Amino acid sequence: MNKQKRTEIFTRLRNANPNPETELNYASPFELLIAVILSAQATDVGVNKATDKLFPVANTPEAILALGVDGLKEYIKTIGLFSSKAENVIKTCRILIEKHGSQVPEKREELESLPGVGRKTANVVLNTAFGHMAMAVDTHIFRVANRTGIAPGKNVLEVEKRLMRLVPKEFLLDAHHWLILHGRYICTARKPKCGACPIEDLCEFREKRDYL
Repeated sequence: MNKQKRTEIFTRLRNANPNPETELNYASPFELLIAVILSAQATDVGVNKATDKLFPVANTPEAILALGVDGLKEYIKTIGLFSSKAENVIKTCRILIEKHGSQVPEKREELESLPGVGRKTANVVLNTAFGHMAMAVDTHIFRVANRTGIAPGKNVLEVEKRLMRLVPKEFLLDAHHWLILHGRYICTARKPKCGACPIEDLCEFREKRDYL
């Protein structure tokens, strides 16, 4: 895929959604960090249901730490892997208090040192909370990048690096959100809605068909 075609793809995605946002509910970098930790192998809808109850009660490292693991579990028990996530969140809150003045760090290395925070989570926080050009490649982005030909790669890191290199710079800040939303609602895993796709004529997927 050439640069001209990529530019047109992202121009159309931007025109359709000029100000894309995460579907996780949050009101601070800390709330976003916790929501993203909880979102591993869970839906944004499911995470929002839990955090909509949790954050009004506890939305700072100190407040969540005061809940303790068992107290936190009561709020997030509807989310998959809630036990291990509760332990990671409590450990993360303690580290934020002791090492970062209760603030979410803005450096990748410091974010990835927090329990429950991997490269993808760090990229989400850097991009969405702090406005850094970062690409959090989840299953949706991995699928869209490979299927369309925008940035094919054999693994998540390869796709991330190619997207960071190949997406025209003017689109890079919001590209993460456009690709996730496109994969979530249009370029779905089993039945992609090719007939409703705004970039169908630019996509290099060989098995295009209208599943609508």
